[in-house]
Amino acid sequence: FQLQPRTVLRLVFALPPNGKESGNGISSSTTNRPHLPSLLQLQSQPIFIPTAWKRFWFISRSPFTKVRFFPRETVMSCSSQFLGSFCAAQLGSFRPTTTQNQAIHRSFRGLGSVDGIEDDMDKGRCVRNGNLKLGRGEFSARAKSTLSVDKETDVSGDKGRGYYDAIVIGSGIGGLVAATQLAVKGAKVLVLEKYVIPGGSSGYYERDGFTFDVGSSVMFGFSDKGNLNLITRALAAVGCEMEVLPDPSTVHFHLPNNLSVLVHREYSEFLAELVSRFPHEKEGITKFYGECWKIFNALNSLELKSLEEPIYLFGQFFQKPLECLTLAYYLPQNAGDIARKYIKDPGLLSFIDAECFIVSTVNALQTPMINAAMVLCDRHFGGINYPVGGVGQIAKSLAKGLVDQGSEIAYRANVMKIILENGKAVGVRLSDGREIFAKTVISNATRWDTFGKLLKGEQLPKEEENFQKIYVQAPSFLSIHLGVKAEVLPPDTDCHHFVLEDDWARLEAPYGSIFLSIPTVLDKSLAPEGCHILHIFTTSSIEDWERIPRKDYEAKKEAVADEIISRLEKKLFPGLKSAIVFKEVGSPKTHRRYLARNDGTYGPMPRNIPKGLLGMPFNTTSVDGLYCVGDSCFPGQGVIAVAFSGVMCAHRVAADVGLEKKSPVLDAALLGLLGWLRTLA
Repeated sequence: FQLQPRTVLRLVFALPPNGKESGNGISSSTTNRPHLPSLLQLQSQPIFIPTAWKRFWFISRSPFTKVRFFPRETVMSCSSQFLGSFCAAQLGSFRPTTTQNQAIHRSFRGLGSVDGIEDDMDKGRCVRNGNLKLGRGEFSARAKSTLSVDKETDVSGDKGRGYYDAIVIGSGIGGLVAATQLAVKGAKVLVLEKYVIPGGSSGYYERDGFTFDVGSSVMFGFSDKGNLNLITRALAAVGCEMEVLPDPSTVHFHLPNNLSVLVHREYSEFLAELVSRFPHEKEGITKFYGECWKIFNALNSLELKSLEEPIYLFGQFFQKPLECLTLAYYLPQNAGDIARKYIKDPGLLSFIDAECFIVSTVNALQTPMINAAMVLCDRHFGGINYPVGGVGQIAKSLAKGLVDQGSEIAYRANVMKIILENGKAVGVRLSDGREIFAKTVISNATRWDTFGKLLKGEQLPKEEENFQKIYVQAPSFLSIHLGVKAEVLPPDTDCHHFVLEDDWARLEAPYGSIFLSIPTVLDKSLAPEGCHILHIFTTSSIEDWERIPRKDYEAKKEAVADEIISRLEKKLFPGLKSAIVFKEVGSPKTHRRYLARNDGTYGPMPRNIPKGLLGMPFNTTSVDGLYCVGDSCFPGQGVIAVAFSGVMCAHRVAADVGLEKKSPVLDAALLGLLGWLRTLA
């Protein structure tokens, strides 16, 4: 339903055929039955519905209020259905038909009750005081997509302040890794997720038989060896194991001057291919990637825990001093500076810019060397492995493992505020007014969302001011999810592609570079028989999409998407447009809405040339009891990086709640030292 201002809407929902609603929801075998909702939403404000309620009243106070239904059970499928009757009445003779009237009505705050109106509406009379009955009738609503979770927690605020050791805001990979790592240490954790499934940018959605990854389909840290296979380790910690499909390559670059480079799974094959393109730079290529391996091997040899916990840090240093000193040496350095020590060819340096752009959405001169080394080597050491069923299965498995460990995850739980008492984070307030308390709070939101929205009204800590002087929000993306006829793709098509056809200067420009993944090359179960999925991303700024009328907004999405698809049709897949059977386009506004990321950003980006990772904050914050996890913490963007962030955060929090060894004196000294080092950036 979409209501004009000052409209009363009455909804009466039909009961299921058996006359009652199951408290546990309906099973997948009975999804043809209509059923009552557990949640209605006015604009972005959710309203939770008691099981016994069948009749609801709404009064719209803002223009064109949208009313949405959500099913009671944890499955929202294509056959989920609501049936009932409606009746609507306009309050007074007010009609917001002009811009002036629309501005006037925003000051309206009256009508706190609908007492006495229902009888008039039932009898078909005009509502008192000149109010106008708008209409009545029946409605049928059916969900558009299939989303499912294994178990849902009904969260209440009456469990006591000491019940939870940690509340985690958001169920992205960083938040889930932190939560599960804490749970296996014995902590009682509650994860609060705004959406109806876990995963955030690593989630999924289903349409017309296609299963789409929300974010990247390139999975690092998912191998069976080493210490940097952090996704595998996180799953194993909670007793989960996933079947994966090895990708024979990481990405196929299609670059200016007809430069084509396939990054093979085997390092020797990749090196041979790159040298064949730049034979005069063989020594430089070997030395640059050799330094990447030096960093990767140092990281891969260490037990990865919190760099803010001194007992662990000193223990690692005494056990492996050379590796620790290696990492300390590269901490303030960037990949572009290292590359320029050995390489002179501008075309090859531009290729390394493209390599780093995939890692960090910036060029090599702005990409920390440690970040680059983790990704550029892990793709060969453990390889890229795709989870059967799609990337969303990772988050679902972690969420299930979390619950199996005795902790909890709640969906449709929109955190609006972090509660502070005497300067300490002690809990959160949800959009429906519930307050939940814990010993610590971990935010998987971006730092801009955490300090700008969840702590709105609080003074921005000095450390966060310094962070925002060094880093800005990276741009968002325009995403295009396509279902296409399989015959349009050649039989030997690679899974992942990076396309920049004509001009290196467009590498970082909006809509310049195109990321393309075709996960059905590896897992055909993600699409109907005879079809493939194309998952396309290109950088885009929220400013390009703000303050556009709805009709123009939809037209712009189609126009930009059409241009991107035309480029892929010309470069890679002739006849692509005519092969499309499904298309959905998401703008930065889409990413902001569904992922709850400020301006749809995908993480921090340095304002200028950074000093490596020196300025990147860790998990602790200036607010006692509050921790951050995810891509705006050390070591930055990417699946392997946010998983690393989650592992580090869990270790630090475990020490602070008494589940790991802790030295307050050493803590204070180390945290002070790390804070001072960040000022040098």
